Order: sequence, then C-alpha cells, then structure tokens
Amino acid sequence: MPRISWDEYFMSMAELASKRSTCLRRRVGAVIVKDNQLLATGYNGAPKGLPNCCDINSCLRQELGIPSGERHELCRAVHAENNAITQCAVNGVSCKGGTLYVTASPCNMCLKQIINAGIVRIVAKELYPDKLSEELLKDSGIKFEIYENKD
Repeated sequence: MPRISWDEYFMSMAELASKRSTCLRRRVGAVIVKDNQLLATGYNGAPKGLPNCCDINSCLRQELGIPSGERHELCRAVHAENNAITQCAVNGVSCKGGTLYVTASPCNMCLKQIINAGIVRIVAKELYPDKLSEELLKDSGIKFEIYENKD
C-alpha cells in the first residue's frame, strides 16, 4: 500500500486546523514543520480570551465591503500563520529553517512575520489576493509552492 507524501500529510493537518477557525469570511489553517516534525498549528480567530467573530456574529471587514487582500488591520482575528508562529514562541521552539503549510497563501502582514521567523519554505493550498505579499515573497528568497494533491 503506498503512503501519502509528506506534503499531503502536513497539508491535511493544515486543512484540519482550518476547521477550528472562527472567521466568518475565510477559514484558514496552518502548520509549521521542521525536519518532518510538527512544531505548531494555527487557525484564524480572535486573540485568546476575546470574543470571536462567530460569537458576536459580526465581521467588520465584511460589513464595510472590504475586498479580500485589503485592510487586514481591520480584521478581529489573528491569522493562522501568526498563531502558529506564536505557538512556537510560547513553547520556546524555533521555527527557523522550517516549512509552513497553509490553506491560503499568506497576506503581507503574515509574510513579514514568516520572513522574520526564518521560515524557508511555504506550501499553500490556494492563492490569497495580496499584491504586496507577492512582491515581498519574490524578494524574500523563501521557496513558495502551490500544493497539488497527486491523487
């Protein structure tokens, strides 16, 4: 019986993490891996202890008609990638040299943290519309791949 690839294995974990998301617009999951070992997971939701968008049944960006890829600072949620990086920090685990698996490519705010955290590879299931993120990614030297399930 053939085994699934490492990319499929870790992307399935990112997809599972996305199911914990509390965002009303887009459910995103992320995992950080180094040497084929899981370091941390994350999903998008409000900071610890604060009400989530699904709890208050409100999304400011949606109410203001803000398109995807714009005005991230108005989002109540901490993005999945940031939550995964934060989990590494809280647990004293370096993600430098690691790979980020994420269900949507990072916005520019997340990408800046990914660059500073020393992550060297990003595997995304789909592209998120953010032109600045695309420019930063090109300049960063991070290896970027769109996940293609080989099933």
